[in-house]
Amino acid sequence: MVPEPETWTHELKERAAYLWFGKMLAITGGIAGFFFAYFWVMRHPLSAMTVVPLTWIDDLVFFYPPSFLVYVSLWVYVGLAPTLARDARELAAWGAVSFAMAVIGLGIFMALPTMIPDFGVDWARYPLLAFLKSVDVSGNACPSLHAAFAVFTAVVLHTQLTAMRAPRIVRVGNALWCLAIVYSTMATRQHVALDVIAGSVLAGAASMVYVGVCAGRVAMTRRS
Repeated sequence: MVPEPETWTHELKERAAYLWFGKMLAITGGIAGFFFAYFWVMRHPLSAMTVVPLTWIDDLVFFYPPSFLVYVSLWVYVGLAPTLARDARELAAWGAVSFAMAVIGLGIFMALPTMIPDFGVDWARYPLLAFLKSVDVSGNACPSLHAAFAVFTAVVLHTQLTAMRAPRIVRVGNALWCLAIVYSTMATRQHVALDVIAGSVLAGAASMVYVGVCAGRVAMTRRS
């Protein structure tokens, strides 16, 4: 049998196959655990809700119901980063930083509960968004963990795709997917600009920790 060429797609397959069952359990369990904590916090705030104010940025983003499909694609997108983890240490780094980011975000929601303003939309005209609103009730607004996990995932995937020497178009596609999800949080009227900015700041801090941990691991590997 002729060995498969050492291309970026070959490494991608190897990464995806490594600990695939454990990764599947980690992704499924992590998302389920997050939603349980998210809705528990939403129902047990420690103070009254504060409405997040609108800014000029919100005026630039029009309500676009079809962006709901992009919005829910986050739960596919976030699974790509752990799926492409090279080894157990990289997977553990992703898990630890993701957990810390969720704890910080949920802690803020509990201590300083926020909600988005009433946009005056007749949600009955948009069944999918109406269902989302009935479940999420527009609470746990700031910081937007939807935006935070999208940005963090984009950074992790960028480091992985760069290490695999993936083509530029693939790396650009990763960035565009992230931006589309962030845009959808506002276009579906699930969040406002301040929520997204706060979520992105949280993701930036988490990303620096993740990159620092991975860089330290690489340095230790080279010394050994």
